[in-house]
Amino acid sequence: MHRRTRRTLWILAAVLLLLAVAIFLRSKAPPEAARLLPESDGIVYINLKPVRAFFHKDMKPPQRVPEYQQFIDATGVDWERDLDQVAIALHRMPDPNGPNGPVAYSMVMVGKLTGKRLNAWLDAHAASREAYAGHTVYSIPSEGRTVRVAQIGYDMVAVSNTPTPEQIHSMLDRHGTAAWPFAGSTLLRQHYHDVPLLSLAWGVGQIGLPFSESGAIKVFGLSLPLEADSTIVASATPALSLAGSLNIKVEEIAPTDQVAANQAAALDTIVTLARALTVPLSQNAANNGLKQLLKTAEVTQRHNRVVVTASLSPALLANLAQDENSLSESAPESAAPASK
Repeated sequence: MHRRTRRTLWILAAVLLLLAVAIFLRSKAPPEAARLLPESDGIVYINLKPVRAFFHKDMKPPQRVPEYQQFIDATGVDWERDLDQVAIALHRMPDPNGPNGPVAYSMVMVGKLTGKRLNAWLDAHAASREAYAGHTVYSIPSEGRTVRVAQIGYDMVAVSNTPTPEQIHSMLDRHGTAAWPFAGSTLLRQHYHDVPLLSLAWGVGQIGLPFSESGAIKVFGLSLPLEADSTIVASATPALSLAGSLNIKVEEIAPTDQVAANQAAALDTIVTLARALTVPLSQNAANNGLKQLLKTAEVTQRHNRVVVTASLSPALLANLAQDENSLSESAPESAAPASK
């Protein structure tokens, strides 16, 4: 009896150890939505649940345009209420003047989004349909290109506007192996370990692509000394020292230490210039928040990496919440998931 008890205890200890290892690995793994993304030049991820919880007290009921309200009535899906997470893969296009512009995207959205009513809406608006890996892929025309949409789980929708179906096929294929915590694209495996723990939003890779103009990345009208194809790791993490604020970190991986030193010096000059330009701005929540952001901004260099850190104050975040309401008042050209 004693020997049997010891054996049982050893088995229980081994099971608990394996469970602890599994939990630890899962805590270090990228979110499942990001692991489903195909190979890409950049990845952006946002966890909207805590963001929505923070903004809720500052947001007014949105004024929806008729087209969007019709989509809600038909599908029961309200992106502002039901979308919890979104992971976006950015794909550089060989022809920046083509229908996709310089960048196409693939995304995985998570939340209370799926169901028969959404399927019926997609079926009614699709120009064609494809059966792939046990899923139906709907092809919807949109502004000279094709947006492909598929429901891939009880709470997941995959969307891609790339010229070929290769990317959405990849997401459907990855769905079968997503349980492995370190599955995912090459870019995710290479750089996710650089993302700070507990980040609400983060991006890795060439995330400057959608925000560049003529190859330059601009912020507040100022051209940054960064190329659109620079490898960047950016994140927004809740600040432990001040409730309601976010710590922002942007890290560029330069080709050499000397390039990093030059870019750090240029960025530091831009921050100093921006501080001076904001001094005469009127006193309101947005301007005060911007001044506080610039006041907390710091530029440092670590070998071949340029690191910019700053803090978003609760006042500036509240103002962003108010601006978010105005997005609902502008009419989208389509209420499809890809356009919204």
